[in-house]
Amino acid sequence: MTDLVYLRHSTDRQTDARQRHALAALLAAGSPVFDDPATSSRVLSLRREGFTALLNAAAVGDTIRIADAARLFRSVADILALRPVLIRRGLHLRVESGLLSGIDLASDDPGTKMMVSVLAAVLEFQRDMISENTREGVAAAGASGKTLGRPAAVSADAAGRIVAAYHEGTAVKALARQHDVAPRTIRRVLDAAGARVPGENPNALDDGAGADRAAATERPEITLDIPGLIAEYLRDVGDAAVRTALDGGQTVRRGQGHSVRLSAPADLHRAALAQSGGLAAAGPAERKAYRVYAARIAAAETA
Repeated sequence: MTDLVYLRHSTDRQTDARQRHALAALLAAGSPVFDDPATSSRVLSLRREGFTALLNAAAVGDTIRIADAARLFRSVADILALRPVLIRRGLHLRVESGLLSGIDLASDDPGTKMMVSVLAAVLEFQRDMISENTREGVAAAGASGKTLGRPAAVSADAAGRIVAAYHEGTAVKALARQHDVAPRTIRRVLDAAGARVPGENPNALDDGAGADRAAATERPEITLDIPGLIAEYLRDVGDAAVRTALDGGQTVRRGQGHSVRLSAPADLHRAALAQSGGLAAAGPAERKAYRVYAARIAAAETA
């Protein structure tokens, strides 16, 4: 008869250190370990890769050891599906710490069945309360104007300068040195802005060398719909040529939003895109509008 250790934590920001501490004696004795890292408790235990591997390795009479019940199940449905499998295979299930440490949770007697069902209901309620509190906290933070998530590595103004410089041919590594960030941060800014479209900037080489600037090629006019968020932004921050072109465009209403239909040389559209790069680090709607405009320019130039 073998003791089989099972570990699980919910996200990649968590660890199984506390579980390993509770199971230290078994680990020191060389008990086989099976784990499901970064696996939500909402995934039923029988559908987890690590626990499935444990069941495949287990023999009749083996005991599954867990640090606490929540590592294996957090819902009534989960334990009701799990217990018959354990009983049928002749396996035992024991928690290493707490009030349940002396009980075989896979026992087939009515008392254990009732106790485990009550425990699962409590754990399920606890999980749902955690989720509800998280949702309410996020909503409250958003309503109070707080920015959620980790702080941006570059500001909106810096992002605009990065995109504009990239369109002018500055290399990614050179931009990283100028803004004292990693090259991958520059790439994230450019990708969020949709600036790294294939063929968009053939002069901005990632090798950091002083790439030669190719002469701009004269291009015919193309007609594109500029998203309203982009157009309004450019009316405030765009240069004289872009603002003048926008004044001659046609406003097209689309539900509650609008766009500006503008016929202009491709170089002017590219300049307008570069000057609106500050939206690359703004809200989701602004970032989407920027990507839409970038995609339309790329599609028109390809055509």
